[in-house]
Amino acid sequence: MSCPVARPLDVIGDSWSLLIIRDAFDGLRRFGQFQKSLGLAKNILSARLSSLVAHGILHTVPAGDGSQHHEYALTEKGRALFPVIVALRQWGDEYFFQADEDRFRLVDREHREPVAKVEIRAADGRLLTPEETVIEMYR
Repeated sequence: MSCPVARPLDVIGDSWSLLIIRDAFDGLRRFGQFQKSLGLAKNILSARLSSLVAHGILHTVPAGDGSQHHEYALTEKGRALFPVIVALRQWGDEYFFQADEDRFRLVDREHREPVAKVEIRAADGRLLTPEETVIEMYR
């Protein structure tokens, strides 16, 4: 497919893969940590982690405690998903929670202020709406 939305959905389009990536951004690195966070069957978690490694989103590294185990770390390609995860968090917060519900929010570590809303801007800095964009082919 020549669509840049369709291709990555084969890798990260299922909810478990996105939640693993979310957890990796939140500092989880070990199989057991992912399993505890997600409550996912070992075989499904193993398959998703293997796929994310095979596609270069995660890679395995020796365990930080010096044991024989390994840990999962985001690659540069995986870290590039940060704006996608942030946008999804913000969208979910806005449209899937009632005002009086407790929920998590992403904050700036230094100032403890909420992260600004993800925006799409033109090269000259103008805020763009969907109506102000068009898809075109390039090489």
